[in-house]
Formats: sequence, C-alpha cells, structure tokens
Amino acid sequence: MKLNGSQIIMEILREHGVDTIFGYPGGTALNVYDSIYDYQDKIHHVLTAHEQGASHAADGYARATGKTGVVFATSGPGATNLVTGIATAFLDSVPMVAITCNVNDEAIGRDAFQEVSITGVTLPITKHNFFVNKIENLADSLRNAFRIANEGRKGPVLVDITKDVTAPNNLYEYTAQPPLPKKPHPALDEKKLDEIAEAIALSKRPVVYFGGGVASSQAKEELNAFIERIDAVATYTLMGAGVLKHDDPRNLGLIGMHGSMAANQAIDQADLVIALGTRFSDRVALNPNRFAQRAAIVHVDIDESEINKNVLINFDVVADVKDFLTALLPKLEQKRNDAWIKHVSSFRKFVETDVKEATIRPKDIIEAACDLTDKETIYVTDVGQHQMWAAQYLKHEKAENFLTSGGLGTMGYGYGAAIGAQFGKPEKRVIHFTGDGSFHMNLNEACTAVSNRLPIITIIFDNKVLGMVYQWQTVFYNKHYSQTILQRQTDYVQLAKGFGAKGFEVNTIEQFKDAFTQALKEDGPVWIACNIAKEERVLPMIPNGGTIEDMITN
Repeated sequence: MKLNGSQIIMEILREHGVDTIFGYPGGTALNVYDSIYDYQDKIHHVLTAHEQGASHAADGYARATGKTGVVFATSGPGATNLVTGIATAFLDSVPMVAITCNVNDEAIGRDAFQEVSITGVTLPITKHNFFVNKIENLADSLRNAFRIANEGRKGPVLVDITKDVTAPNNLYEYTAQPPLPKKPHPALDEKKLDEIAEAIALSKRPVVYFGGGVASSQAKEELNAFIERIDAVATYTLMGAGVLKHDDPRNLGLIGMHGSMAANQAIDQADLVIALGTRFSDRVALNPNRFAQRAAIVHVDIDESEINKNVLINFDVVADVKDFLTALLPKLEQKRNDAWIKHVSSFRKFVETDVKEATIRPKDIIEAACDLTDKETIYVTDVGQHQMWAAQYLKHEKAENFLTSGGLGTMGYGYGAAIGAQFGKPEKRVIHFTGDGSFHMNLNEACTAVSNRLPIITIIFDNKVLGMVYQWQTVFYNKHYSQTILQRQTDYVQLAKGFGAKGFEVNTIEQFKDAFTQALKEDGPVWIACNIAKEERVLPMIPNGGTIEDMITN
C-alpha cells in the first residue's frame, strides 16, 4: 500500500513494538505530528517540557524496560537540545532511536531558518546516524536504526529526515516487515577459553569486576554461578549496580574513585581479575599503569575497541558476556579460596564523614527510603554526591531498577529518566534522588510529571552547594569555593505547589520518614527537600591518578 513518509515512520515504529515515544513538536516536524495524531490510539506520545527532558525520558524508559527508547524533535534547536541526552545514552550503551525532522531538501546547506546538520553534530555520540532526503530510503533507514541500536554494544542511533520526505502528498509503497535480524555475537575461541579456565584454576586471589555489559546481556544468573564456582569476590561499576544483591557476602560494592575500601583493596591484592562487560574507565582505573598490578587480567567485552584501550590485559575475549560465561562454566571445577575470602572480609570498613551538627544524614535518608518501599522500586539519580551515596547505600536488587548517568555524568538527567521509567513501568514506584545543583537544571519537567499524574517521589539533598565540586575544592583547592556556594532562594514546597505537585521540607530523619510515608499515598509527583550539611562528603575517595595508597577516608 502507498503511504506518505510520516505514515511510514509510524508504521515502522509499530513493526518494532514501540508503544511510547517522547518528544516536542515544531515547524519541520508538523507532518510527522499530524500522523502521530492519527496513530494516538496505537502509540502514546509524551510531551515533555524540553527536548533534553524527552531524550532523558527515552533513555530512562529503555533502561527500565529493556526496550528501545524513542524520541522525536524538530530541526535546529529542537534537534540540538537532544544532544546531551544522546551523549548520555551513548556513554552508557543505552538503545535509543532519535528521529529529527530537518528543513526541506532544497534548503539544506543554505542556512535556512532552524537548519542544523544534526547528523554532523551527533556523529561522535551515536553508533550510527542517517540523513534521509528521499522517501525511498526512509523505511530501510529506520529499520536499520533499530537494528544497530540493539546490536552488539547497544547505543543511540539518529535518523534526520527532511520535511519534504514527510509531506502528505509524497507517497511510497510500504510493506510491513519483521525487525531486521541482528548480527550474530562473535564466536568464542575454545583454546582461549581453556587458557582462561587454567588461569582460574591456578589463581588463589580471584576478583570478578563487572559493568553494564552483564546487565545488558542478561547474564545475572551466569555471573552468580561463575562467582560461586571459582570462589571469588566481586566488585562493579555504576552501570553494574544491582546485578548482585546488596547483601550478597561476595559483593564488595562499588569500585573506583568513590568505591568501597574492600573493593579497591581486593583489586590491588588480587592475582587474577576477570573483567566482564566493562571498560576500565578513568573513574575505575584512576592510574591505569598501576591498576591490579599484581594480577593477570581477563577482559571480556562485546566491543573490540575497548580491549587494551585503557588497561593492558593478559587475556582478551571479544564476546557477549552471557555467551562467554555459558561456555566457560562447564570447563571449571568447583574451587575453594577460603584464605582469600577471609582476608578480603577484613577490608570491609564503613567510612563516613563525621559531621557532628548534622540532624539528617544521607545514608539514613537512602536506607529509610529503601526500608519503606519494596524490592521492585526503581531508583533514579542525577549526578554528584547524592549519586555516589545512592550507589553506596541503596539496597540493590536488580540492575534495571537503578538508573544513573555513569559515563557522561549528566547533571539534570534524573527527572526526565524518572518520567521515562514511570511510563515504562507504571506498576512500579519510582524514586528520584537528586541534589539541589542537579535538580535546578531540569526541574521544568515537573510539569510533565504533574500533567501525567506520575507518582514520582523526588528526594532533594539540599546542602546549598555544588556538593561534589565543593568537596574537591575543600580537599584539593585550599577551600577556594569558586562558584560552588549557591545563593538560590528556591522554596521547594512553594515551587512544587506552583507546578501542581506536593512538597515537603525536612530537617530530621523522623520528619523525612513521615513525609516519605505521606508521599507514598499520593497519586502524583512529590518533592521532599532534605536539608543536609554542606560538610557531608562522599568517602572513601581516591584522587585522579591515585591508587589505593592515596585513598582519603576522612
């Protein structure tokens, strides 16, 4: 049957099971939005306050559901407003398809009103992008966008479409098709698997270090079986939080700059490190030349470009983590490393700032939120001190229930992502942790949450400073607080009311528990501003370029 370009876009979305999209209309997107109107009984469009919020919402939807997030924007500023969200998804390997509408093909390159080469802008932050100026290329480009976004190491793909392609009178033959098959995972080398199995058999001090690739490949069960089989301890990156249960005795917690003392010391003393679906980022391997310097390193990642990029390794495997563990497990005998497990347990030590005047502590807030909700609760963070406290103190149960910007570190990510997660999982409670610095960046999305009656609870760690930068200035810059002490007079209770939400301000943990209990009964968004001390720090901390010897614990 013959359809116009706008209708073809909607039909391709239906082919791929898309039922929710996020976006913001504009001049060059009007044809597409006319079709969105016609398809509103089949595909739900969520109007956000800003395109950046829409891109973060698509990201949060994807992380919470495992589906592909979809975001729409018009040309020029509409498209460029997506950039931060696309980059966030790219650094954290989140499948997303961004569809932008550009000016007519004849106006391309002429600096037309709201014309931007968004494919040029996003080339470094997408897995691939497409510029479509002929309707005959539209369907194939969109189908390939969904395939590429979900193939291998997942990530965002952008499709930019000129307005004339979407015009009502521009018709082309459309035939429904199933989604394109993804390329098969890389084949495993049996000889290399045997070598790794032998290295594991000979090791006395093994540590498993994993990241988001384990969650992406849905290898949680295989990982747990592997850790137990080789009698190892385990540590993880932000993207791996929730894969192991918080109370698993083998779980050493977060690794790296703000990781636990036990995790960092175990890596330093290990004789074998098995790195699964992770990339040895500079927040983990702060001094690459001295990272796990006593250990042989096995690195398994589906992205070949990550092998030997940051840390030189001994055994490289380009593969899907689930495939690797499934193939390796039968080659391994049950091990016992009692001495190592006992030794590592001596590293466990809780580190927290001693703030005598504090009446409400970050750890207590996070633990209370966990205790008052169930194990299916989705926790979303912005970026900064509160993010690290959440990673440290949340009672993690599932990786898909912890959403945060790890690679790009995007302040302002949280509210949009929480909105996307709530649309994707309406049956679950969504808790949004943020700082007063991060929250001011995209709090405009409160109108989206209110308009859609989303029961998102936002917990604001309000210390009147840009907490993480303030902490660094305290430790490393002689307390030169350049532009980190906020002079804002925001009244969160009144501002929430102005948006149509419910607001609380609390100063003690008892007040927080009361406010949070009331918030759980609301059917719309709630903000709880917690007045914490600016002296609170994220500890431990290893400076950039440092090692375990440089760890700061007070």
